[in-house]
Amino acid sequence: MEMQPDEFIDQINRKQMPAFRELFGTFYRYLVLYALRYVKQQEVSEDVVQEVFIAIWESDKKYNSYHGFRAFLYDAVKNRCLNYLKHEEVERRHAEILLQEQNEEDEDYRLMREELYRELHRTVDELPKRCRQVFELHLQGKKNEEIAQVLELSVETVKTQKKKAMYFLRERLGKSYYLLIILNIIDL
Repeated sequence: MEMQPDEFIDQINRKQMPAFRELFGTFYRYLVLYALRYVKQQEVSEDVVQEVFIAIWESDKKYNSYHGFRAFLYDAVKNRCLNYLKHEEVERRHAEILLQEQNEEDEDYRLMREELYRELHRTVDELPKRCRQVFELHLQGKKNEEIAQVLELSVETVKTQKKKAMYFLRERLGKSYYLLIILNIIDL
């Protein structure tokens, strides 16, 4: 420390720039190391110490002694670290809650899709044989030409059977039919 302790405290109290340069030069590294014991992250430790320095600069608080000021610095860093850790814990809990809610929504969505699939396949099983074969191949993603080739039908017959199947499904499934389309389980 270049300044005398009393002179240093006097200049800190009067917000003199030389004292703040000395504050930084004398204490910054030690306070960062101290903060690291709590927060375990270099960047966070540096931010904490800088925030303490800014708070001192902006504060109207007057310090009586060098030793009291030094103790204040370490207490302020410790308290900011503890506040940071509390905030991190709150954010972690919040993230866990959001993740749990998302998982519940995903599970609801999965169950709804499964129920729609079951309903679709029960209804497809009610189709006449040829119509059912065409539509099952359609559900597998096959194009009209591929279906025609596999079942040895004309492309026009495949199109006609698909139209019959879609009409039948729309009539039987009602609103579920539109959900199946929206969810891309079936396409038109």
